Amino acid sequence: MDKLNVLVCDDDKAIADALEIYLKYENYGVIKATNGIQALKALAEQEIHLILMDIMMPEMDGLSATIKIREEKNIPIIMLSAKSEDTDKITGLNFGADDYVTKPFNPLELMARVKSQMRRYTSLGSIAVKNNILKTGGLELDTEAKELRVDGEIVKLTATEYGIILFLMKNIGHVFSIAQIYEHVWDEPSYSVENTVSVHIRRIREKIEINPKDPKYLKVVWGIGYKIEKY
Repeated sequence: MDKLNVLVCDDDKAIADALEIYLKYENYGVIKATNGIQALKALAEQEIHLILMDIMMPEMDGLSATIKIREEKNIPIIMLSAKSEDTDKITGLNFGADDYVTKPFNPLELMARVKSQMRRYTSLGSIAVKNNILKTGGLELDTEAKELRVDGEIVKLTATEYGIILFLMKNIGHVFSIAQIYEHVWDEPSYSVENTVSVHIRRIREKIEINPKDPKYLKVVWGIGYKIEKY
């Protein structure tokens, strides 16, 4: 595979330059932008495999840019922000981000998250299954085409959402805790990740359920975790 490219979108030059050093050390290609408008232009002109997106930027902020990107692309987006409150993290995830890292960040932790997202994005559906179609009721996951259909209609998923659905549908009927889901999908230990997983679960429900508040497929087992219902 050709070199994987990371788009670093941050108006703080010192941070962008530092991120470039870390990423190039890990052999990633780096494209830089200083606002959301430049980020959208870079995406239109070059092949990007992951985005590190600052929230507070001039002209177009990171949240607005993420909304635009999610209209067409499912590439991983990791939000970067000095804000650490849970409400800010949830806002970023609700807007379509896959993960969230607060500044100042630990470079080793950030690179681990980049690698985790890259692995999932570049190898979705690579786990061998005897039949590439996983099905329950009207919910059907084609692991070869990497497509999810609900009653025959294709549902657009981000890489993280696909990872969660793939894990749960390979284990239809089994209940997994939030920590188990996080550790399997993110491929790293789980520490205070309840909001992160819950937001992604809510986004998936909004895409696959007729009534997300009374889900047919993606069920919660109170006090234990989540499962995909068997039909």
